[in-house]
Amino acid sequence: MAKVKLTKNEQKKQMDQLKQFQRYLPTLQLKKQQLQVVIRQIEEEVSELRTKQKKLVTDLQVWVAVFHENRVLPDAMQLDQLVVVKRVVKAMGNIAGVAIPVFQELEFEEISYDIRKYPLWVDAGVESLREIARFDAMIATFEKQIELLSRELRITSQRVNLFEKVKIPETKEHIRRIGIYLGDQQTAAVVRGKIAKKKLVRGSEGGVA
Repeated sequence: MAKVKLTKNEQKKQMDQLKQFQRYLPTLQLKKQQLQVVIRQIEEEVSELRTKQKKLVTDLQVWVAVFHENRVLPDAMQLDQLVVVKRVVKAMGNIAGVAIPVFQELEFEEISYDIRKYPLWVDAGVESLREIARFDAMIATFEKQIELLSRELRITSQRVNLFEKVKIPETKEHIRRIGIYLGDQQTAAVVRGKIAKKKLVRGSEGGVA
């Protein structure tokens, strides 16, 4: 425990610090709870997106398997060659003071193809692959949000623990020690005053005699 001066000024300083800690702690606790709730919500959303994406992939695989047509296409004409991501468009958001990326849209390269050389369902297949890619981009963005928010949650939790388990108990102990010391000093001063008064009384009585 850090050493403190056993003075009234130090006592006031420690009491002011305690008020600041006790006022700041609820804000930290609220932020911690908010981060925990938001992270859980994002994790649930990611889980739902993964489920939807998995179903979309399964449906597409079944669809291709039923028609057998994509199997005989050369590698350069495979369906996934028609879907190329150009860029992921994101904005910046803010949750509990944390700057996070927010998914907006996924832009694709414009790739032309001769529909006469592809199965009749090529357009629907391309759109399905684009939707699967959108799921990937959304999930990756949400995972980045979780990463950033989890980092802030760790920092906030450490601060909450610091205030709850160290700063506030330590400051209270400083105030207690200073209070005891100042009380002892006051008592000693009263005792010395009484002794001095008695001596004066005795001295005056001796002078009279």
